Amino acid sequence: MSIARPASSSTPQTGGPLTERRYIAPFALITSLFFLWAVGVNLNDILIPHLKGAFHLTDFESSFVQVAFFGGYCLAAWPAGRIMERIGYQRGIVCGLLICATGAFLFIPAAAAGTYWFFLLALFIMACGQSFLEVSSNPYVTFLGPPSSAERRLNLAQSFNAVGAVVTPIFGSALILSRAHSAHSETDVVRLPYLLIVGIFLIMAFMIWSAKLPVIQEESAEEESPRFSGIFAFPHLLKGVAAQFCYVGAQVGVASFVIRYVQHTQPGTLDTVAANYLKLHLVGFMAGRFAGSALMKKIRPAHLLAAFAAGCLVSVLPIIFLHGPLALAGIVLLGFFHSIMFPTIFALSIRHLGPYTKRGSSLEVMAILGGAIFPAIMGKISDASDIQHAFFIPLACYIVVLYFATKGYKVKAVVAERRV
Repeated sequence: MSIARPASSSTPQTGGPLTERRYIAPFALITSLFFLWAVGVNLNDILIPHLKGAFHLTDFESSFVQVAFFGGYCLAAWPAGRIMERIGYQRGIVCGLLICATGAFLFIPAAAAGTYWFFLLALFIMACGQSFLEVSSNPYVTFLGPPSSAERRLNLAQSFNAVGAVVTPIFGSALILSRAHSAHSETDVVRLPYLLIVGIFLIMAFMIWSAKLPVIQEESAEEESPRFSGIFAFPHLLKGVAAQFCYVGAQVGVASFVIRYVQHTQPGTLDTVAANYLKLHLVGFMAGRFAGSALMKKIRPAHLLAAFAAGCLVSVLPIIFLHGPLALAGIVLLGFFHSIMFPTIFALSIRHLGPYTKRGSSLEVMAILGGAIFPAIMGKISDASDIQHAFFIPLACYIVVLYFATKGYKVKAVVAERRV
């Protein structure tokens, strides 16, 4: 089955069916991938303290885990888009799953070698595969139904990514941290969880390869070819990439420093107690994804994104200037208001791109690099001053997202008329 993406209005609408009956099975299969790659991303939060203890690393050295992971995401995104222009979305997804399986498998010889750089290499390769999945799955989901519900559809799919974010710390703690205190060596304990992940990636690769998924063919103008310079004709895409870069930086930065923030503002708080606020932050994130998907049936995606960005701005102020219950409530609420930002920015950014959809998707995934840069900046500010002042960085990021949600997402009339 081959589908051409129908033209949509320049202003995202609301209502209408989420998808069509013929797309329900493909949508469900692709949505399962969103849960799967959440495991790879969020297992790093367990892996960082574990490898820090195993290799006696400094905080700076242990941060290389995120640098390797987000670096792989960024560097692989553009090649992923170019490759998928040749092989299509379905084969691109299979390719990403096989690369992920390769990276996860490398944890086994890395554990045997007991070398930190080997683990970083495995993480880098695994992240490259997940970059393929992001570049292919996010735009593919937007095509599986009416254009008017594309943002809502992507938010629903991303909701299962949030479920993975909540489940993974439990999974990781049980299989890595609890066994780290047994007779197993510090590095050997990662073999079982990553071997299981290898098996899951391979099973999913077989399922995607054998499935009869719709073939998406983006509409294009005959006189145009997808050259790199062509993306500059879509200012809403470039503004979306900037907003995504800031959002991911804020989201990762906030999550990275929740525990430290709680212990700074509430001296004497135990690690386990402070970690509860991180769990609440992630539960809020998951709840916001499902709530946002439902709200988009009545509220235009850009308007809802603006409301959530404003919610972030209101929530971060007590975090910066206050102590006590209001500040802690702000930490939890940020998880809720972060929830819809990635998928909504993504879907709004790739509207009307036509033959440039895969490259636009690549740029959106490359923007994930913000997750490696902004937490480091927050850390530097925290070292020089305190962790509360570091939250001025997310504050600035939310302003950028709010601008995109109110003005930056709008497609130029000339672009809409060309129906690219």
